[in-house]
Amino acid sequence: MLTDAKIRALKPGEKIVRVYDSHGLYIEQGRGGRPGWRLKYRFHGKENRISLGTYPQVSLAEARRLRDEYRDLIYIQDVDPAVRRKIERQINTPPGDAFERVAREWLAGFSQGWAPAHTKTVVDRLEKDVFPWLGGRPMGQITAPDVLGVVKQVEGRGALETAHRVLGIINQVFRYGISTQRCTQKPAVALRGALPPARGEHLAAVTDPVKLGHVLRTIDAYPGSLVVRCALRMAPLVFVRPGELRAMRWSEIDWDKCEWRYQLSKTHGDHIVPLATQALAILEQIRPLTAKGEYVFPTPRAMTRPLSPAALSSALKSLGLGEEMTPHGFRATARTLLDEVLEFPPHIIEHQLGHKVRDPLGRAYNRTRHLEQRREMMQRWADYLDELRGQRGGQDGR
Repeated sequence: MLTDAKIRALKPGEKIVRVYDSHGLYIEQGRGGRPGWRLKYRFHGKENRISLGTYPQVSLAEARRLRDEYRDLIYIQDVDPAVRRKIERQINTPPGDAFERVAREWLAGFSQGWAPAHTKTVVDRLEKDVFPWLGGRPMGQITAPDVLGVVKQVEGRGALETAHRVLGIINQVFRYGISTQRCTQKPAVALRGALPPARGEHLAAVTDPVKLGHVLRTIDAYPGSLVVRCALRMAPLVFVRPGELRAMRWSEIDWDKCEWRYQLSKTHGDHIVPLATQALAILEQIRPLTAKGEYVFPTPRAMTRPLSPAALSSALKSLGLGEEMTPHGFRATARTLLDEVLEFPPHIIEHQLGHKVRDPLGRAYNRTRHLEQRREMMQRWADYLDELRGQRGGQDGR
């Protein structure tokens, strides 16, 4: 049986610690934050878990009272506590311009095309990490420090990647709030750079627009072979995996539809990359040199083989960019800026990245899903890169 002394003795650590009380009630201490109450139960043969709040806001006695109340629902009234809680939340949804009300409206309108698992993840992050602190507050009264406090709590429990995702979700809710006239600004935008990057050094990526402009201009000035320079210039435009870019074949280019069609290296599924006019221009530039062979970007020593795995990363290092950008990093760059700056829906970005996104029946979307929206996104992205390339900030303004 749990006691207050045992609960107070729990400390954040590398592993999640669960200490059980009785009848399915237990407390869980993660790598950061406060211990949280959970109730494990079975309803119609299926195991479920439900959160009862955090300690000490919810005391041991209160947690046991809630446990007993929910057990009565299950075994006497034949009601699933999770279903009842969902109904109560719908009834008690904050009115007007409260953050939770706006967020749930946004979810109802924009989650129709999402995979069920993705929808559940977004809802869980809002309900666990955002609503308890911002849910009842009017959108127009929430400031950047308020949002920072929320995401720092998530970061504090060792979930840095989740903190970045939560910040992105908050930003999307405020975007919707502006469109429905509940607020006039997005405080989350002011926090760009407030969280440390979630990537390791080997996946270094630039997500600051000014720095990205510097990277693009530096790549344009690459003094090496035309094949490597064209591959480097193509990388940010298509943001595919480096191995896929190096293995691009001329036979995969559909000039009439302005598309590159190939098999993903990771899942071996069919994939389509709509080619912006800038990408087509690069292909036209290198076409006279390599089109007689199989590969668009062959190694200079043997036209029958693609560029080596080290070719692009070595070129970036030779340009002095190795510490801040890798070939794979262009994927993270595009994912971040397409969402936060150009404001394209995350599921459209995920489709173009070649990630698995499933429909409500659990089937993987086919390669043509959202193709017209992706085509528009790829052209807007290429135009945006040109805009950044033409802007000079303090980093290389000379």
